[in-house]
Amino acid sequence: MVADGYWDFAVRQARGESPTYDRLTTAIADDDELLDLIATLPEPKRQPNLLLGVVRLLGGPVDDPVAFHDFVAANWERVAAEILARATQTNETGRSALLMPVLASLPQPLALIELGASAGLNLYPDRYAYRYNDHTIGTGTPLLDCTVTGDLPLPDALPTVVWRAGCDRNPLDVTDPADRAWLDALIWPEHTDRRDRLHAAAETARTDPPHLIRADLLDALPELIAQAPEGATVVVFHSAMLYQVPQPDRDRFLALIRELPVHWISIEAPGAVPFDDLPPAPANLAHNVLALDGRPLAWTHGHGRSLTWFAN
Repeated sequence: MVADGYWDFAVRQARGESPTYDRLTTAIADDDELLDLIATLPEPKRQPNLLLGVVRLLGGPVDDPVAFHDFVAANWERVAAEILARATQTNETGRSALLMPVLASLPQPLALIELGASAGLNLYPDRYAYRYNDHTIGTGTPLLDCTVTGDLPLPDALPTVVWRAGCDRNPLDVTDPADRAWLDALIWPEHTDRRDRLHAAAETARTDPPHLIRADLLDALPELIAQAPEGATVVVFHSAMLYQVPQPDRDRFLALIRELPVHWISIEAPGAVPFDDLPPAPANLAHNVLALDGRPLAWTHGHGRSLTWFAN
């Protein structure tokens, strides 16, 4: 049911993270008129983050559930059209803090390929700075804070990246005001730190634009691997992306990536990449699983704020 998805989002994602979205999605889960409208959308387009981002993009209110209801009901044709044309391309730069220690552990230098790259902001893990508890690495901007639990082996230096590329069905351009506006709309209302680091990372990408291609991941991956420079360790990675891929294509991708001569880093919900015998996740909020070459390493916060390392 549509209501269950909004209730789950309120309880397991927004609660304790965004009082605005907690209150709003709890109300939507009990709003028959809005639920009926949302149910007219294709199932992958019913997700809360997409609806909330579109309403913010259109200038609608999200701080009051009644005003939100009235705006969506009165402007449903516009809202639905934007939802159908867009995807949740949050491009959460904080996830670079989850990627960086794993990348630094691989043979250097690296050639990075991101699937579902959005604007490609996570293709610059060598340009940012990181603070893991009281351990700081790098001097760039933005500074990404990540609380670590467990025996995560932290590197002393950033990875060396000699080539970076990505693919997306609709890649975003950080120099385009409309694309920047969509990235801004996807940041949750109270999260000014995430918005600040988005803008800082976008400046890095603006001065050295990533190579992004418009393609489906299954079509793009062999082409991008072939373009990677000789002598570099090729690393394919993706984060919170596979849930948007239809199950047959997802299964084909998971079979393909395990056969390719690359390292593979995934940061996905535990159902998107199946694992056996995962330890219990941290309490309360939904978490993703960080894995290298199909081996699970840690539970991770969706925005990169924390990492619970459990690998031996």
